Amino acid sequence: MHFLDKRVKVICDELKKLKVKQKFAIDNWKYKEGNFIRPEEAEADSAAWEDFDCQKMHWYGKDRHYWFKTSYQVPKELDGKRMWLHVRTQIDEWDDAKNPQFLLFVNGEVIQGIDMNHRDVFLSPSAKEGEVLEIGLQSYTGTLYTEFNLIVEMQEIDDKIEKLYYDLWVPLAAFSRMEEDDKNRKDIQEILNTTVNFLDLRTPYSDAFYQTLQEASDYIDKALYSDMAGYKDVIATCIGHTHIDVAWWWTVEQTREKTGRSFATVLKLMEEYPNYKFMSSQPQLYAFLKERYPELFEKAKERIKEGRWEPEGGMWVEADCNLTSGESLVRQFMHGKRFFKEEFGVDNRILWLPDVFGYSGALPQIMKKCGIDYFMTTKLAWNQFNKIPYDTMMWRGIDGSEVLTHLITTLGVNQPIKDFFTTYNGMLHPDAIMGGWTRYQNKDINNDILISYGYGDGGGGPTREMLETSIRMEKGVKGIPMVRQEFARTFFDELNERVSGNRRLPVWEGEFYFEYHRGTLTSMGRNKRSNRKSELGLMDLELLSVLSDQSMGYPTEELDAMWKLVLINQFHDILPGSSIKEVYEVTKVEYAQLAEKLAEMTEARRKAIAGSGEAVTIFNTTGKVRDDIVNLGAFNGSALVDKDGTVYPVQKTKDGSIAFVKNLPSKGYKSFETAEASDQPVPFTLVNDKELETPFYTVKLDEQGMFTSIYDKENDREVVQQGMRANLLRMYEDKPIYFDNWDIDIYYTEKFWDVDNVEHMEWTEVGLVRAVLEITRKASNSTIQQKIIFYADSRRIEFVTHVDWKEHQTLLKVHFPVAVHTDEATFDVQFGSLTRKTHQNTSWDVARFESCGQKWMDLSEGHYGVSLLNDCKYGHSVKDSNMALTLIKSGIEPNPDTDQEEHEFTYAIYPHAEGWRQAGTVTEAYKLNQPLLTEVGSEAGKEYSFASVGHDNVIIETIKKAEDSTGTIIRMYESENAYTKTKLTVHTDFKKAYICNLLEETESEAVVTGTDIDVVLKPYEVVTIKIN
Repeated sequence: MHFLDKRVKVICDELKKLKVKQKFAIDNWKYKEGNFIRPEEAEADSAAWEDFDCQKMHWYGKDRHYWFKTSYQVPKELDGKRMWLHVRTQIDEWDDAKNPQFLLFVNGEVIQGIDMNHRDVFLSPSAKEGEVLEIGLQSYTGTLYTEFNLIVEMQEIDDKIEKLYYDLWVPLAAFSRMEEDDKNRKDIQEILNTTVNFLDLRTPYSDAFYQTLQEASDYIDKALYSDMAGYKDVIATCIGHTHIDVAWWWTVEQTREKTGRSFATVLKLMEEYPNYKFMSSQPQLYAFLKERYPELFEKAKERIKEGRWEPEGGMWVEADCNLTSGESLVRQFMHGKRFFKEEFGVDNRILWLPDVFGYSGALPQIMKKCGIDYFMTTKLAWNQFNKIPYDTMMWRGIDGSEVLTHLITTLGVNQPIKDFFTTYNGMLHPDAIMGGWTRYQNKDINNDILISYGYGDGGGGPTREMLETSIRMEKGVKGIPMVRQEFARTFFDELNERVSGNRRLPVWEGEFYFEYHRGTLTSMGRNKRSNRKSELGLMDLELLSVLSDQSMGYPTEELDAMWKLVLINQFHDILPGSSIKEVYEVTKVEYAQLAEKLAEMTEARRKAIAGSGEAVTIFNTTGKVRDDIVNLGAFNGSALVDKDGTVYPVQKTKDGSIAFVKNLPSKGYKSFETAEASDQPVPFTLVNDKELETPFYTVKLDEQGMFTSIYDKENDREVVQQGMRANLLRMYEDKPIYFDNWDIDIYYTEKFWDVDNVEHMEWTEVGLVRAVLEITRKASNSTIQQKIIFYADSRRIEFVTHVDWKEHQTLLKVHFPVAVHTDEATFDVQFGSLTRKTHQNTSWDVARFESCGQKWMDLSEGHYGVSLLNDCKYGHSVKDSNMALTLIKSGIEPNPDTDQEEHEFTYAIYPHAEGWRQAGTVTEAYKLNQPLLTEVGSEAGKEYSFASVGHDNVIIETIKKAEDSTGTIIRMYESENAYTKTKLTVHTDFKKAYICNLLEETESEAVVTGTDIDVVLKPYEVVTIKIN
């Protein structure tokens, strides 16, 4: 017989309508506008309640809040019946994140969130006539529409009809992934057809109707869900999930609301479905819930104790993993894991990052040393060019650490297999699950796939439809994957046991470069600058707080709060620049307040350490003995002298007095006294404003102030490619295909404009310490001002840049075409570096046309190279030895005014002999990023190093008080991919030293000899020492 499946579908549709037996409109409400968390807040508000008639009135506005209330008396018709509340607006178009959303209160109690996917609320299995319910709706308009109906009904839903509907619909929904002549499909179809043959639909709700309904139900229970069940050939481990972006098309404040609504819905459905298991990452969301609705937090806590709710994920928020520093990633894990451990007694073992825009090659080591065994994402399935060839694999990081990785393969319903996109907002739907299994690439070693299902971003997570589907798919009907509701941790533990030691288990080496959203390396430059400055400022403050602990005490609570502010703003749509304008108006204030507090606390500790007197104390917060430029502010002397009698001339500038000083102790300070400068020849020679002779270079400029030549006198060679110009600022038309603030597409190079228009060019300084060329350029509607600084005692050439940017969809890059022959470049990443090919031999190379580097990139040939340093930029490109740093992006969606403001940043080139290792590029980058700190008017004769290390390739980065306050933490890493045995020298009282993981948990005791601690570091290894 033809079209039997269509026949069953017709009957299903009729049963779906019939399940609603009665409905009663609730049209008369009271309302007031305002963002109230609870009914009592709405009642206490001074504004008067107004009448609202659902038949005649609408509510209005984007991003507005209302409170509706009514008293409802249960009518006689619903006495003893299963009673449901149905709430909706007229809006049916999809967008879970931006459509209207509600939080339902009944008799003052939070009941459930209501959204596009959750319009029905089960109120009672047996309603009582005359009972009065006080109903409150906390209502949010969303951001898409401006006018809304309020449609509310009390309904009776027949559970027997509903059961048969799902019994039929679930297997029928699997047919789209089965061939028409598939034997299993034919068998299932015959059972479904026989089932509907039992039904007498002539008189719905009659005795005959219910008798045949029961016969049909009994038949399908046996024929399909018993006789054809129990098959486990393919298993889908399903875990309910609602992925909530901490900010994106909404603010962090709105996320607090989304969290309350979504978690309330999860908890309500858990009451109705005992088999329902749910997981959620991001402790920050739980902290929001605890603060806003502590009763919901306690309910979640109970579900966690029961083993039905899984708090997992590792990090405080799902942070960007390209732009965050290594230390920030450590703190993400430290705060994230601690919250879940302290609140729920759960130790996270999975890094759950479904939606992050690429994954640094440093992550595997950071994960392992933070007690994370497994990694999950889906975002790599968004790649533009190449499909990741595995879904289950070991991921090996830059240091050799490995973590078991699984990429979720869930497809959308009816999505073609050839489209390799997958989703973390999966549907627990037969078509989606069967498509996910077909899409899975490692069937030779595993027959179990992980499905995280549920609507995110305010969509409320799993729906009743999904949970009803799960009940039936858990039976394991032949030809359809068996579903089990289980924790992600269980899935990974079993997967690990299944594939461990399997020679077919593949290994992915290095970074997971994301072939998409490359613009997020640059969008919203202000936030990226503030993040970098905050990360380094906090590390400086922690060091100074250790040094001043005895006199001032260690500010544990203040540091904790400041770090958490930095961590939340590292969320993967905030820091990357892909949120709405309102998000960045908030972060602008937050970062300004943080900078002010950092400056205040840092200054107080500098003063406490330096004492008072006539000297100048200079603080070096980096982990190397340092020779560098220092800004002395308003210092009036002509020179400084150290205790060895070395005199350092001081040059007065409009930026403050500056000097080049030497031998500043690692992680310490040194005092200098005022001296008289002796007559010295100026080390710079300026020729006709277009040529400068420095101790290191002969520099030639063209009429536009571009570098046509940088001749390296020490190494007797040219730095700039012949016929090319360096420090070339170039504006590109930047109109991506889809996601404006997220993307730079490969064709951006097709149209560009060189920034040639010079409004002013002047040599403003030629002194003993530095020479400065100031250039003002006009480009389209924008102005670019640069101070180009050449030093007498440093090979760095710095470009201190101020931009007043007024462009849209325009990319600004700076180019340095260098005379270096190589096919690969090296980029700074967290706790190390990695190399990327600069050619386009393969599609993988083509895709990496814009790549992330943190503080530096380097291009070196056999015995010479050039490093490009920066103090707050991340996007890099290099082709044909033309090094480029991406400075500004200025997209228009979701923020139409992205980067329309003034920008401050510094970049520098550092030509050098040999490679970046021998040249000390890592150290130079730290110098640019962590300027020396000064205290003028301090005690003389001081010199102190808290900690130093005996090898140049070992970087001491973090010194802080231990989290448990029982000692001091010293964190270092090996920076040159070299196995190293070294000695850490610590100049403070301590008895013992311990090797710890990144969470400061002791692993072994270290050998201590006097002030020296023996340390062994593997290539790119991060080592944490605790002393007490």
